[in-house]
Amino acid sequence: MPHYRLGLYLAAALLPLAAQADDQPITVTATRIATPAPDVPAGVTVLTQADFAAQGDTTLAQALANVPGLTLAQSGGPGNAASVFMRGANSEDVLVLVDGVPVNDPSEANGAFNFGVYTLADVERVEIVRGPMSGLYGGGAIGGVINIITRRGTRPAQASISLAGGFPAQGQASASVSGVAGRFDYALSGSLDEEAGFDATAQRLAVYAGHRDPYRAKLGAAQFGYALTQQTRLYVILRGQSTDSAFPDLGYPVFDDPNSYDYNTNFFGKLGVSSTLLDGRLHTDLFIARLQTRLHYKNLLDATDPNQASANDVYRGGRTDAQWNNTLRLPDAGAFTYSSLLFGAEYADDTAREHVNESSFGAPFISTVRAAQHSWAGHAGVQSTLASRLTLTAALRDDAVSSFGNALTWRAGGVLAVPEINTRFKAAGGTGFLAPSLYDLHYIDNYGDSGNPNLRPERSIGWEAGAEVTLPGFGRPEFADLSASYFASTIRNLIQAVPLPSGAYTEANVDRADIDGVETELRLTPANWVTADLTYTYTRAVDARTGTALLRRPQNTGGATLTFIPWPGLNIMPQVQYEGRFNDYLYANSGYPIGVGLARAGTVVNLSASYKLDEHFTLFANGRNILGSRFEPVNGLQIPGASVLIGVRAGFE
Repeated sequence: MPHYRLGLYLAAALLPLAAQADDQPITVTATRIATPAPDVPAGVTVLTQADFAAQGDTTLAQALANVPGLTLAQSGGPGNAASVFMRGANSEDVLVLVDGVPVNDPSEANGAFNFGVYTLADVERVEIVRGPMSGLYGGGAIGGVINIITRRGTRPAQASISLAGGFPAQGQASASVSGVAGRFDYALSGSLDEEAGFDATAQRLAVYAGHRDPYRAKLGAAQFGYALTQQTRLYVILRGQSTDSAFPDLGYPVFDDPNSYDYNTNFFGKLGVSSTLLDGRLHTDLFIARLQTRLHYKNLLDATDPNQASANDVYRGGRTDAQWNNTLRLPDAGAFTYSSLLFGAEYADDTAREHVNESSFGAPFISTVRAAQHSWAGHAGVQSTLASRLTLTAALRDDAVSSFGNALTWRAGGVLAVPEINTRFKAAGGTGFLAPSLYDLHYIDNYGDSGNPNLRPERSIGWEAGAEVTLPGFGRPEFADLSASYFASTIRNLIQAVPLPSGAYTEANVDRADIDGVETELRLTPANWVTADLTYTYTRAVDARTGTALLRRPQNTGGATLTFIPWPGLNIMPQVQYEGRFNDYLYANSGYPIGVGLARAGTVVNLSASYKLDEHFTLFANGRNILGSRFEPVNGLQIPGASVLIGVRAGFE
């Protein structure tokens, strides 16, 4: 390793980053066993309903914006397409789960998940696990896993409602009710978000026209459970959401289009039964789930559009997923305690239907694609604690995918607790794979581009090592929580678009990516009324063949969140998010593309505040991008301008 890089890593490792809260959040995603996050050999962040409320987050993209190791690239405001790059891996290398079910859209390009259309009104918490996780979850988990866990009734009846409005012309409303009545539990949620929006076209471009890009999201969700016996629960989860949004065209040149819209709808359903058997030692869960997505892209022809573009495209994706997962608590054996054996199986069937009806530069193009892919998988793992200090985990999984064959993946790691110095040392390694998506295999478009049915899967190997320490100061035993982790991975057979002799493009396994970096976190608590959370991530993600940086992966990212409670009931939270320079497809101020190069860095400042009037009512105000940054996370498209939302939340039990 070059000396300058080693010095950079050591310097970054000394920078503090936000560690876990005093009450130590529990994660079930990292090992499939409920485990305190500090005892997990991986980078873990757990976001809760309380975090969403404090920060004013209503969309998943907003909630993830300040998570270490993640870069969020959204093509405009809420409702527009958003990608997450985790530890330098591609966006499709992030596996997204809803209540443990994979929900990456089979009809999306590369099988990626669109983070821009998911709202949070029914979400209990989000668990983010960084690092290769295919040994537990299979394909798509090269960079990590994001598990969205929805609300469930676990207490006596309770209800909540939130109403808000603000500038520019936006309104939000949400309501939920949940509870337990005898053997029956329930949770119902609904929300509506609307705003006139901002023009996502970068204001520096000559084509900027100031057209607002409106946004609307509607959500309805329900979870019902029934205790057949004290040990067995039957449950059903239903979730439906529609999101409509407008956006400009990144064409030749960019066109500030007032008539370009996406209409997204998705439905998720899960039916299952979970039981606790063998005197509480065996927990088993059997379920079947269904995901259906539909994207309607509609672009009316505009007489002033130099690209002469119009479209009426429909993309439909479907996934049926059935799983049987088990956790068996093992008896203690000598120095080994808290041991568990994991095992399970999964079947998934994906379908994609695409009807493309487009025209550009006066040339029409109509095409229809129908494709399907299925897979079988089995997994096993073990977790145990040695001498009450060393927590060990290991997992092995075999996936058989119809498009290419088998992929055997693994993950192993350990956490060593040294309470004498208030420190935990972590290390882990694993492999991953990404099956070619239905889009990669079969797509075609009006430029003559096409998929490649002979693609092989991407494969990766990665590892990480780090430490977490708690330091006293200012008379407080837990004044500072610090952590730092070094990570590295190699991804082979990267699926990339390559040119054909005709000038069109297809997909091919042509590249290898080398990735390494450092995540650092610090949480300072100098007094009961103030905390500071600081994050910094350094990432080097390059094409191993050319040495050039991969697109939209900045080397330097970071953030700072301060929480002030000057008197009881009043909470003030300023937040700063920083993203350094990154490679991207660049657009000149004229609006025409000029090739790949370095895009500008950006800083965004948010401010939220709330005041609890009494045990039921809380007033809140959320300001986003209050300094009016014109940062372009996707070159040519800027983030929304300054906005303010003011409202009230009420809760009853």
